[in-house]
Parts: sequence; C-alpha cells; structure tokens
Amino acid sequence: MKSTPAQAPPRPHAQSAWVPQGLRRYSRHLLIPEVGVAGQERLARARVLCVGAGGLGSPALQYLAAAGVGRIGIVDDDVVDESNLQRQTLYATGDIGKRKAEIAAQRVRELNPLTAADAIAVRFDASNARELVRLYDVVLDCTDRFETRYIVNDASWLEGKPDVYASIFRFDGQVSVFWRDHGPCYRCLFSQAPPAGSVPTCAEGGVLGVLAGITGAFQANEALKVVLGIGEPLLARLLLIDALGARTREVGFGREPDCALCGERPSVTEVAAEVADVSAPEFEEIDSAQLDEALRDAVLLDVREPHEVVFGVLEGALHMPASDLPERLHELDSAKSYVVACRIGQKSAWATRFLRDAGFRRVQHLRDGLLAYAALHPDFEFF
Repeated sequence: MKSTPAQAPPRPHAQSAWVPQGLRRYSRHLLIPEVGVAGQERLARARVLCVGAGGLGSPALQYLAAAGVGRIGIVDDDVVDESNLQRQTLYATGDIGKRKAEIAAQRVRELNPLTAADAIAVRFDASNARELVRLYDVVLDCTDRFETRYIVNDASWLEGKPDVYASIFRFDGQVSVFWRDHGPCYRCLFSQAPPAGSVPTCAEGGVLGVLAGITGAFQANEALKVVLGIGEPLLARLLLIDALGARTREVGFGREPDCALCGERPSVTEVAAEVADVSAPEFEEIDSAQLDEALRDAVLLDVREPHEVVFGVLEGALHMPASDLPERLHELDSAKSYVVACRIGQKSAWATRFLRDAGFRRVQHLRDGLLAYAALHPDFEFF
C-alpha cells in the first residue's frame, strides 16, 4: 500500500513583502505556535509610534524592529548629548549633536531593512498629538516628562489606541498598558501632575543605565503582545521593577469613577497640556546670563547633594544640600543675599520656597540651574 504523503505546511501569503527575505530572519518566531506565520503577518502590518527615543526608546525600538514591526514612527525633537550615551544604546560618540529621531530611524533601518522608520523630529505636544497617534496602531510612551505622559495618554485614549507606558528613575522602573474599552487610563493611576520641582527627573536624580534596557525591553514585550493578541497585557496592572534588589512586583488598579478622562463625568474631551502650576513663581528668578552680576552682592547657595558636587563647584559658593537645609537653616544669615542653585533648577526651586517661608527675603533663584550656566562658560567644568 502506498503511503499517504504528509500534508504540506501552509504557504505564506504571496503578497507579504517580508516573506522572501524574512523566512530565515524571523525563523525563531515562526517556530512559536503563538506567533507563527499569521503572527509575523500581523507584526509586518503593524504600525507603532514611539514617543521619545532616549533611554526607554533605545531598547524598545531595537526589539520592535528586530521583531519585524512593519512601520515605526519615532518622535523626538532632541539631539544626542554625551550624557545620553550611558543608557541610550542606539547612539555612539560620533552621533553627539545630531537629531535623535533621524539617527534612531537610521539605526532601525540598518537593524532590519524590512522595517520602515519614520523620523519625526518635532516635539510631541497637544497641537499634534492626536494627528500623530491616529496614524499608528500602538503607542509607546518613552518620555521622561509628566506633561508629555498626560498628552500621550489622552491622545491615545481619545483615538482608541493602546498606550504602552514606562518610566525609570535611579534603580526603579514602571510599566503598564492603558487602552480604552480594556481598562483604566494613566489618569486613574496618577490623577494629576505633581507640583513643579517636587519630583526630580533623571537629569536631576540620575538613573542606572541598564535599568533603561530592562524597562524598555518590558515595554517592547507589551507592545508585541498587544499587536499579536497573545498573553496578558499589563492592563489595570502596574509592574514595578527594582533593579537594585533584582525584584519585580505588581500593583493592581481600577478605573476611577471621578477620572477626568475616563470617569463617569469626564472633563477632558480634547488633548491639552497638563500644567501642574500655572502661577508665577513666588520668588525672584534670574537666568544664567545674570548670575555673575548677581554674585557681586550675593552668595551662591549650592543645594546639590554631596554626590553631585563632584561635577564642579563655583568658587565662593556655599554648599548646603537641600536635604540638610531644614536642619542647617541656622547656619544661614537672613540679612545676607543668596542666589539658590542646583543642577537644573528643580531642587533649588523647592529650597528657595523653603527659605522664603522661613523668613528669608533676600533670595533669588537661578532658573534652569548650573547646567545652563556651564553652557555659557566653557571654562567651568560641569556636567
């Protein structure tokens, strides 16, 4: 009796552009039952928007491109700085000063010629958010500013697109997914932006470089799960990553009835900038160009923490960390004039308010911090 030949495996769709070149490239995906040819087709048709091409965007973009996502939009209006290279692995020393969006798009194409990359070198803001989000299927929030996170969330929610969120600071990372009709939104988790200056950024507080890779990879994983329709996305769940303790834990949260975006009586019906404090500062400010003149009659009060002053100290400055200010307030003379400064102007804004509340009236705040001053004075070695 003649044996019945084994049934031939289904052939990939002939119209798929990835098939001729991609069978070997994506072979490890094709072996996974949950992905296979059908899943790779979905990836090839997918359009993903990455808002931010920095520490989180670097690993996320690399893994999305390698996985075969068909089109990736990269929104970032910044340029590569030397301080980025510790964690933003898409870039090299020769890229310093170049636009991140353009370099990132180039690296994506080099990594996978089957992936189209759109370099969008503009600031993602309320004026363009919905228009950009509308063009893609999934949005990755790889930003480091609270204002932008609310804009990404609101635009994605209003357009019905999943928002894959992540953030990093020092040794801690967070990842979640916000998706209309599938779970709560970012505003359910954080109803409003914290007061200006109350929460330090990575530029102020630092971040372990490898944490960006860990968290960004988790973020890419969530995006791929959403595109493929497999697994359990982090909906209504916040994944907390502790790089120092090598631990992860999960916090569940639900939709808030009074949420301004997705609650019972929403007040957010269009994308607008989330402003934490629109009032004018309650103290006098000067900019970096005015500092030298101001210091003729005042003392520079440097409130950076001890580990930060290794980057450089201005001659004649009084160093008193913001964390020590309440206990060491008696060391200051309220009759003297002070200019309060830190690295980028957040910690010093808090310290200036504290001094004003304590009765110090002859205080000024250095807007944008010593980093801005160093940009005007190349002889001042400060990072």
